[in-house]
Amino acid sequence: MSSTELPSAPASSALPKVSPVRVAEGERLRSVRLPGITLTVRSRPAAREGLPPALYVHGLGGSSQNWSGLMPLLDAHVDSEALDLPGFGDSPPPDDGDYSITAHARAVIRYLDASGRGPVHIFGNSLGGAVSTRVAAVRPDLIRTLTLVSPALPELRIQPTAVPTALLALPGVAPLFTRYSKDWSAEQRVRGVMGLCYGDRGRVTPEEFDNAVQEMTRRLQLPYFWDALARSARGIVNAYTLGGQHGLWRQAERVLAPTLLIYGGRDQLVGYRMSQRAARSFRSSRLLSLPDAGHVAMMEYPEVVARAFRELLADTGELNAVTGTAVETAGS
Repeated sequence: MSSTELPSAPASSALPKVSPVRVAEGERLRSVRLPGITLTVRSRPAAREGLPPALYVHGLGGSSQNWSGLMPLLDAHVDSEALDLPGFGDSPPPDDGDYSITAHARAVIRYLDASGRGPVHIFGNSLGGAVSTRVAAVRPDLIRTLTLVSPALPELRIQPTAVPTALLALPGVAPLFTRYSKDWSAEQRVRGVMGLCYGDRGRVTPEEFDNAVQEMTRRLQLPYFWDALARSARGIVNAYTLGGQHGLWRQAERVLAPTLLIYGGRDQLVGYRMSQRAARSFRSSRLLSLPDAGHVAMMEYPEVVARAFRELLADTGELNAVTGTAVETAGS
């Protein structure tokens, strides 16, 4: 594994120059080269040495920036890193063009194996929740705890508001939508995404909106943006139809790690009704329901999510190792 510090977006002779990726105060980016993939890793300096590692995995169309609000709230408890999955954020496409759930999970596993950071507290949102579930099922040695925010686990009856995202998986739809929306401004696109992902768009600050517009403008300059989005959407749909031992619900039942499930009552992409099935499927789980949250609770209510994770640490005995404070370990 080779690692390079990135003061801005990585340059490549094969790609046009685009705007630099935003780095929040206290964060840094580095590029990690692994066989077949190059990953951008966003990190924060640990509050002190010896903190257990945490890894954050974003959702479809997202990036490591989606965790910038949550990570500082956990500085005293974990050593945080967030990945840009291949083809998203500042990570270039994978060499083989594979955007399946399995391929994304393989990228996470490859990074953890190469970096030696495992076992980690892993966080996943939406697509990242499905990816993290698969990682936890097939490589339990890499996982301390699992925190899933609106994980994209199979639903027999998807919500009508999620249909356009699912349609991106169909061949030809992404180019068609690109032509249809070519005159949309970055501001219009961001308002549409936030309206779909947030329970209350009014919680978005002007600064957060401006940052999102800047990032959308940057992504639209990338020649592989729509391809990565469409192929990853296809990967989710394919995972939904996969049965047997490789099915995501079957893999959820195999997860050994203590699991925190977070669902939003106003989620328009992942059905809130799936929370109860998830709570039954993950053998050592707790459920946090946020009635006013949408699809990205870690961005809407980062303090609440951080508090729930700290409680998970305390109840599993992990907080004892982090702070030296005596706690009782709750039974599963």
